[in-house]
Amino acid sequence: MKAIYLDVFAGISGNMLLGAFLQAGVPLAYLEQELGKLGNGGEYMLKASDVSKNGIQAVYVDVELKAHEEHQEHHDHHHHHHRTMADIRRMIEGSSLSGNVKRLALSIFEEAAKAEGKVHGKPAEEVAFHEIGATDSIVDIVGSAICLDYLEVERVYASQLTLGRGFVHCAHGLMPVPAPAVAELVKGWPTVPGSEEKELTTPTGAAFIRALASYHDGLPQGFEADCIAYGAGTWDLSIPNVLRLYLGSCMGGESAARCILEANIDDMNPQIYGYLYEKLLAAGALDVWTTPIFMKKNRPAQKLSVLTVEEKKEALAGIIFRETTSIGLRVIPVMERLEASRHMAKVETRYGTVHGKVSAWHGEIVTVSAEYEDCRRCAEAHDVPLKTVQREAIRLLCERLGD
Repeated sequence: MKAIYLDVFAGISGNMLLGAFLQAGVPLAYLEQELGKLGNGGEYMLKASDVSKNGIQAVYVDVELKAHEEHQEHHDHHHHHHRTMADIRRMIEGSSLSGNVKRLALSIFEEAAKAEGKVHGKPAEEVAFHEIGATDSIVDIVGSAICLDYLEVERVYASQLTLGRGFVHCAHGLMPVPAPAVAELVKGWPTVPGSEEKELTTPTGAAFIRALASYHDGLPQGFEADCIAYGAGTWDLSIPNVLRLYLGSCMGGESAARCILEANIDDMNPQIYGYLYEKLLAAGALDVWTTPIFMKKNRPAQKLSVLTVEEKKEALAGIIFRETTSIGLRVIPVMERLEASRHMAKVETRYGTVHGKVSAWHGEIVTVSAEYEDCRRCAEAHDVPLKTVQREAIRLLCERLGD
């Protein structure tokens, strides 16, 4: 499967991510075209340039605000736009971006919202973002989701995070490095301060890692790199201020231990389940399902099951306790899981672009499927039955595979 490994020896930020993705092969024109679907293109101009950081050639991406006043504030720690999570959700969900891009971008923002909410003592949806809510950070996060989708990346791995030292100017004044939101986001992740008196890991970078990455001390077993790319940070440091990205395929199975969180629930409004599914999947659950059961006194109930890697167990348990009426969870180890190898493919149907998944077992293709959200978007845009779009997408995928 397609994967990336992020070597975060000099920190990670939104512009470092975008720079690395561009050098890895994402066309700037494509990124600009997809970002235009957000409808805020009048606020900024995207600029990419080749730079040298201590002898390493990297791509530096800058989001320049078009209004002079906002541009000045952009260089004064991003205090120009305060948007809530609800504002950002409406912007992304109301766009014509693909379903996969929306899912990835929202998962990053939701991690940021939870961290900011905890720091400021507010519900996540009501937090008024400063750095993360600024135009440039919205571009960085949604742009990173677009790049992952373009490169058809299915797994993200990362090293320990270098955070930096000293103090940083935030919307609320001078804060120690790591800033409170970053400290919250990197809980449980291996970190080192490093030697530089700078903020090296930003809220945007930390939220990306928290939402999408799995930790590996070095390239995962079975990872075969096809390309190594570098995204440049803003600072000139004693070390190369770059994010190193390995793009390739991970041939081995996922080594992370898995478990199932399970609870029997007989006293909860069923309307909550849809919202709960979205929250759990956005937070990194591998799968979520419910099974109708009968409990004591012959009460109809639902058995909630959540498949997760061990490192996300605590976070997902917290969501279940907050959002449901359950006061206890069973943790069931998954001793073994067989996985068909899979990769993403993209086809252009007469109704629009649809992503598909091709799965194989011992070299034989066993399943070809089309992404539901893409098919739904195309069906709604052209007022045709959903099954019509699905059939054409699968037909084109099979033709590409020679089947």
